[in-house]
Amino acid sequence: MVEFSHPLFSRNSFTSVPISNKEASPAHTVPVCPVGHALILSAILRPGQVTGHPWVPTSLRIARREQQLVSKRLLRDVAPEEAEEGYVIGILGEAEIQQFLQLAKRGTEEKERQRALVRLRRGLQHPETQQIFIWSVLEGSMQTLVGLLTSSQALLQLEAARCLHELSHSEQSAVAEACLPATSYLLTYLSSHSSDFIELCLYTLGNLIVESEAVRRQLLPQGIVPALAACIHSPHLTVLEALGYALSQLLQAKEAPDMIIPTSFAGSSVLGSPLPQHMLRLLQPGPKLTLGVAVEFAWCLHYIICSQVNNTLLITHGALSTLGLLLLDVAGAVQRTEDAGLELVACPVLRCLSNLLTEAAAEAVEEQMQLGDERVMAALFILLQFFLQKQPSLLPEGLWLLNNLTANSPGFCTSLLSLDLIEPLLQLLPVSNVVSALVLTVLCNVAEKGPAYCQHLWPGPLLPSLLGMLALSDTEVVGQSLELLQLLFLYRPEAARAFLQESGLQALGRHEAAAQLQDRVHALQQTALHG
Repeated sequence: MVEFSHPLFSRNSFTSVPISNKEASPAHTVPVCPVGHALILSAILRPGQVTGHPWVPTSLRIARREQQLVSKRLLRDVAPEEAEEGYVIGILGEAEIQQFLQLAKRGTEEKERQRALVRLRRGLQHPETQQIFIWSVLEGSMQTLVGLLTSSQALLQLEAARCLHELSHSEQSAVAEACLPATSYLLTYLSSHSSDFIELCLYTLGNLIVESEAVRRQLLPQGIVPALAACIHSPHLTVLEALGYALSQLLQAKEAPDMIIPTSFAGSSVLGSPLPQHMLRLLQPGPKLTLGVAVEFAWCLHYIICSQVNNTLLITHGALSTLGLLLLDVAGAVQRTEDAGLELVACPVLRCLSNLLTEAAAEAVEEQMQLGDERVMAALFILLQFFLQKQPSLLPEGLWLLNNLTANSPGFCTSLLSLDLIEPLLQLLPVSNVVSALVLTVLCNVAEKGPAYCQHLWPGPLLPSLLGMLALSDTEVVGQSLELLQLLFLYRPEAARAFLQESGLQALGRHEAAAQLQDRVHALQQTALHG
């Protein structure tokens, strides 16, 4: 994978710092919170326009996210004639494989040759048949299949490609290596006039790319990046979605930051091609934007950003503005539909924005996004409430972005306060230790901005919530609580007196023996007692 692992927090004590979000978050079980605030926020957002695209099952996209985003796609559309004739094929032996191949190669009628390949394809759905097919390479099975792939007869060509597609989906690593003779032809056929054939070739290449470094080594000098870039002009949504899938598989390769993404390889690299500009164009909200296309290209952008090769270039192309508008669009769509697929595009969009914000100064960010602080903040909280109810494991993704927005921007902190979002934020504290630490980090960002901001934090529910956090044993959560209390006492001395009256010193005493917390506990005790 191209993703890099970073610590959850990169904050120095009492200092606001944006944090990079480049690792997945575990799932958590949480209670459902009230949704009243979503009703207040809804008037700020325009209706969402992200539309669904039914082709790729939601389960496959979920699998990509939950299994480190590496997966394979399988196209299996049963033709009416196959259903009628009952093409139920069991495991094939080597003799049967050779028989079907020879019949497909030398049959007297085209229909007969096509039926032979259909039977072979159905047999290749069994892992045992796939293994036998690979073992029979010495008998010329792959060469015969590649010969049929290059046939001048379109139906035979399509069925041969479908056989290769079944092989590409194999979980056996040797299969991708065995398919090497076919990869250059699959690449060539990306310029075919048939959108169905192009789609099939793209998914097959994507499956093989992610499995085999040898396949990538062969395809890169043969021009896979320019070939993919040419596909992005297709008017067919199925081709665009398949393209996004194949490109995302390529961008996850371990060598991507050095060999596939950099602009130094102009023409044969992703950043040296028109792909980034066109990806951003396709992600712009509008009636033509579909969920499938948005998901695939948002993940592509995420892998490019995580490579840290040249994020300034993406910002120059307007990535922040495009992703910010897409964030508003997804939040609007969440309010209109129960579509469980929306979190699948929200996740990469949140990650892209979070990581790009670590690249740019706060002034440049606000100028680029051109969205208004309140609209962005409202959209983000609508998504947080959606995650809480539908997909709690994604809460850290939204909170990472909230942290990076508020770290260096008084404007976003002001929006958080003016929309009265402190209490909804505090309601997330019981979800998990990870979520609690992130919520406290965001509140530290607000408190750090000074007395005018702290007067919105106290009096109020914050102090009781912090006393509850001090009852926990998690060092990260307690440490962030201590930091927030120190800032609160600094700018609101009255809060220190209230803290003492609520048995705050006893709560602090629980952590005096913790080596990582001792100094901060003692410092906070002195501040509370003596100011």
